[in-house]
Amino acid sequence: MLWFAKLIAKLFVGFVALSLALVLLFRFVPVPVTATMLMDGNGITRDWESLANIDRNLVLAVIAAEDGKFCSHDGFDREAIEQAIERNARGGRIRGGSTISQQTAKNVFLWQGGGYLRKGFEAWFTFLIEHLWGKRRIMEVYLNVAETGIGTYGAEAGAQRYFGHSAARLSRTEAARMAAALPLPKKRSVVNPTGFTRRYGNTIAARIGIVRRDGLDSCVYE
Repeated sequence: MLWFAKLIAKLFVGFVALSLALVLLFRFVPVPVTATMLMDGNGITRDWESLANIDRNLVLAVIAAEDGKFCSHDGFDREAIEQAIERNARGGRIRGGSTISQQTAKNVFLWQGGGYLRKGFEAWFTFLIEHLWGKRRIMEVYLNVAETGIGTYGAEAGAQRYFGHSAARLSRTEAARMAAALPLPKKRSVVNPTGFTRRYGNTIAARIGIVRRDGLDSCVYE
């Protein structure tokens, strides 16, 4: 069994080295493609933009919608995780618990779907990007790889698709509607939303002012 132990050790060291190399590379280089993009039968429309070219309203909106503690946690919102576990124990569907950092780690390095194996890898990559990228880079990558519509990825492609102009000048309402659709971009309408999506977008738009007032995006705009 010694040979097997050596093989496992080599595989582990190789994985750690490769993951470190990829994380360090993408600290400086735009992410060229993700597993989600490659598996999308609708094709890929995207246009990488630096965070400086993405309107602050969208940063405020995704923090308001996805992760209000983005600037204060270390990649994991333990309170949200505990609430998700409690909800699961009661037999309900888990909602929330996944931070922007975790979503970025999943989107860039892994695949969609659940399972303990993927969650374990997600935790590892979340730890790495939190320590090697920092919050501003995490937000920049998140806004460039997140699925924003059918075959559409990133803030710029989403803004052009829905509003016909650059992500550099998104209004509060436009940013809120894009953020409201993020969890289910193939099913939720950004243009002329109705029902829950419209109400949720209005809620996010109202929260944007709170996020700005309380400096909840301070780690992005230091």
